Amino acid sequence: MGSGHKSEPKSSRLAEHVAIIMDGNGRWATEKGWPRLVGHRKGAERVKEIVRVAPDFGIKWLTIYAFSTENWKRSTEEVLGLMSIFARYIEREADRMAAEGVRMRFIGDRTQLNDKLRRLMVDIEARTAPLSRLNLTVALNYGGRDEMARATRALAAEVAAGRLKPEDITEETISGFLDTKGFPDPDLVIRTSGETRTSNFLPWQAAYAEYEFTPTLWPDFDRAALAAILAQFGNRERRFGGVGTA
Repeated sequence: MGSGHKSEPKSSRLAEHVAIIMDGNGRWATEKGWPRLVGHRKGAERVKEIVRVAPDFGIKWLTIYAFSTENWKRSTEEVLGLMSIFARYIEREADRMAAEGVRMRFIGDRTQLNDKLRRLMVDIEARTAPLSRLNLTVALNYGGRDEMARATRALAAEVAAGRLKPEDITEETISGFLDTKGFPDPDLVIRTSGETRTSNFLPWQAAYAEYEFTPTLWPDFDRAALAAILAQFGNRERRFGGVGTA
């Protein structure tokens, strides 16, 4: 950890891959009497802070849930506003992420996104591809069940073409058809805002992840909040189905 934060609790075990369900932006704004989009803009600012400090805690992979396949049910104004925030974030943060060694990638179904946003996504993925200080993955129009359905269709096509035998399909085979192919599974999943649902986020990948649900709304989730959760994680015993130590 950075030398300027010696008071932060230290954990005995590092969470190298942290996934975050960033919840509470709209509620944060509503409680203050502001439009929901103000909360989303504040949430985007919070993303920048967490991305900046994540490597200080030994985090090498950070996956954030930005927009789910179910979020299209929200008002047109909110959806369009979110898409604008995503595009602006990519445009404004590209230089800083490249300078700080952050590789940015996206998971989810891109077909419903507008052309400008898709171009920005492709451009920043290509620009930051050589970097590895932090792997930032943004789940955008992502749903775990949708991901599994797309992977299953791709697997079925391979079987139908005779390139894959059904009996040869393993967990590793399935993982290779997911959006997260080549990514490590998350060690820790954090959800802000007090909700205790997983909301269709990385159901396959997070099968053995530790979960932490915090009442803190995402715009208020800062370095100290992250440090506290990581300290708790460091004291947990991860058995992966085995028997724990005495």
